[in-house]
Amino acid sequence: MNQKLKIAVCAALLSAAPFMVAQQVDSTPPAEQDSVLLSVEETPAIQMSDMKIDGEFVALEKKENGKFQLQDLEEARKYDSLWLRELHSSASLFSDMLLEVENGPGQDSIVMVDLPTDTLKARLARMNEKTPFNITYNPSLESVIKSFLTRRRDLMQRMITASQFYFPLFEEELDKHDLPLEIKYLAIIESALNPKARSRVGAKGLWQFMYGTGKMYGLDVSSYVDERHDPIMATEAASKYLAKLYEIFNDWDLALAAYNSGPGNVNKAIRRSGGYENYWNIRPFLPRETAGYLPAFLATMYIFEYAEEHGLHYKKADRPYFETDTVQVKNMISFDQISKLVDISTEELEMLNPSYKLNIIPKVEGKNYALRLPKSKIGKFVANEEQIYAYVKQELDSMEKPLPQMITANDQIRYKVKSGDYLGKIAERYGVGVSQIKQWNGLRSNNLRVGQRLTIFPRKPYIASNTSTKSNTSSSSGTVASGSKVHTVQQGDSLWTISRKYPGVSVENLREWNGLSGNNLKPGTKLKLCDCSS
Repeated sequence: MNQKLKIAVCAALLSAAPFMVAQQVDSTPPAEQDSVLLSVEETPAIQMSDMKIDGEFVALEKKENGKFQLQDLEEARKYDSLWLRELHSSASLFSDMLLEVENGPGQDSIVMVDLPTDTLKARLARMNEKTPFNITYNPSLESVIKSFLTRRRDLMQRMITASQFYFPLFEEELDKHDLPLEIKYLAIIESALNPKARSRVGAKGLWQFMYGTGKMYGLDVSSYVDERHDPIMATEAASKYLAKLYEIFNDWDLALAAYNSGPGNVNKAIRRSGGYENYWNIRPFLPRETAGYLPAFLATMYIFEYAEEHGLHYKKADRPYFETDTVQVKNMISFDQISKLVDISTEELEMLNPSYKLNIIPKVEGKNYALRLPKSKIGKFVANEEQIYAYVKQELDSMEKPLPQMITANDQIRYKVKSGDYLGKIAERYGVGVSQIKQWNGLRSNNLRVGQRLTIFPRKPYIASNTSTKSNTSSSSGTVASGSKVHTVQQGDSLWTISRKYPGVSVENLREWNGLSGNNLKPGTKLKLCDCSS
């Protein structure tokens, strides 16, 4: 019998016995290490015997523990659960860091730290010699440093630990774009190293990209994927954006301020200050959050540089980022399936793959999606790819509920104003602000005219109206042939019953496309089933 065995098991078997993967114990002779041993808990309906699928036999070997075992070419290394817990606990610190940046130390804060001002000045001067940032003593900076060392001491200790996972990839991308490596500390200020961080205004990820800015730098958003959460892609986009800002201002302090509040606000602060271009001189004219942004960045840099002097110690990371690797996914697969097959927790998969919004890696033509795993698990996945995808296909085919349909958010749309439209209604439909629509279209008021075209960059995933409909052979029901764009109203029809007959068409669509304000329909009326005039 061929020793290379498949995992494609029929749906009845899958529903009868849960699929579980045991921790590998590599005791198989080298000549047999490419085999896959499967075992299931015995049930009255299933006989434990060889099954023939697609012309080949699948061996089902019953084990005492009732688990499937996938064997690999290398021994799986035990993951340190304490380290995973450390990363998860650090994720909750985003709001604490945001409050610190926005509000500062606070006048009522009691600062008790052994850091004489003269000592701080000397240390800042030594740091200034090693970095292109303008690090000079300032009373505001001293206040932030002492606040971080007291009120936010636990936060900084956690950042020092969590940074060992992310900083290697940050440094690699920053070096690739010839940017100062100290910019890695900016991600602490932006997100507290939480790749799932989301601000109240919708900025997301380690580098807090807004939807529009992320799109400008190649970060895609869809129903399944938000690349603003992807550590590598977001870091690459942040590097490009920061390089462009430095090219504009030729000053890293101003570039960081512009990254936080936008180049326009920095330019306004320069004008209001009378033409000064030093950050500390224009700081009083910047938005409050930006005024605390650079001091928080420099304070973080100082604390990382002098952590030991202040009793903050590096806890060795047992799983640094460079001990992970990626494999390109060939078919749709869920985190639950990967967890069962490769013996890895879904929590760890979420931490390593934060850009997948629904814990599903999709398969979309023209797009490549990667799965990041610990290196000890990559071999197990690659060595059994064929069997893994066969199992996944069987499981997906047997599911009662289909997975969410893939929807890709369009870069921009041209919207035609219809009767009853107003800016607030259009903004809500596409998940944007009224002020944004006015800015994109040069509008000075909220007035719109029917037929007017608006350019919109939708934040909500948006699909152009589907003009095709499903056929229904019953003429009495009032439906029309597949592909038609018109429905003829029959006796007893309502907007709701008509919308139910055409997938993708809502009652609101029917009202918009046909200029209807009420619910009354006359038999014989022809209703458009698409935005045919736009």
